[in-house]
Amino acid sequence: MGVRVLCLRHAESENVVTRVSGALPSAELTPKGRAQAAEAAERLQGAGVTRIYASSAVRARQTAGIIARALGVREVVALEELVEFGIGRLEGTADPAVQARTAEVLRSWVVEGRLDEAVADGETGHAVVTRMAAAFASIAAAHPSTTTVPPSRTATHPNGTALHLDQTAAHDGGTVALVGHVGSLTAGLSVLCRGLGERVWGTPLPHAVPFPVEWDGRSWRCASWPALRQDR
Repeated sequence: MGVRVLCLRHAESENVVTRVSGALPSAELTPKGRAQAAEAAERLQGAGVTRIYASSAVRARQTAGIIARALGVREVVALEELVEFGIGRLEGTADPAVQARTAEVLRSWVVEGRLDEAVADGETGHAVVTRMAAAFASIAAAHPSTTTVPPSRTATHPNGTALHLDQTAAHDGGTVALVGHVGSLTAGLSVLCRGLGERVWGTPLPHAVPFPVEWDGRSWRCASWPALRQDR
């Protein structure tokens, strides 16, 4: 099989506590966030993580660093493509109206597939999905499978493709971890994994809870989602 990516949202950070909107690349983890990252490392013990990828934002790199030290993983790779989506001139505001508009735009991407939408002069869904897809493609390319993949059944979906994968199978492309952000991860995976968006909307990614995203050499599959009561 291909590579398994154990994805997680960064641990709690200052921008979350202060309810400030935007990508905010310099926001750091809170003390609670550092504890959450340590708990995530405990969950990842024994998973065979060989490398950790992270958004270039400080809070993501701090989360990844805590996990890497606990797991004895030497390599943490920062990818600019994994950063949170930007909201342009409204970056850094704590205005509740901006928070509401940000949630509205994210829903339009994830549930309705309207990727032309943006917050103010910020990124469109097209831009976010394109860079997230590029990040996942680069990870898959860095961890190639040596197994011939049999043909898989596919179905038509306007926002992506999917696969059927035995989660108990070995992954000869290895297992890596990825630390990202709630908005860009949800938007990106809603396109990469067919049918994910509407199913997971209303259950935002919690801080520092890993979940598997798997590649078979052809397409991605998101078999589960944190806090989702029933995965189908």
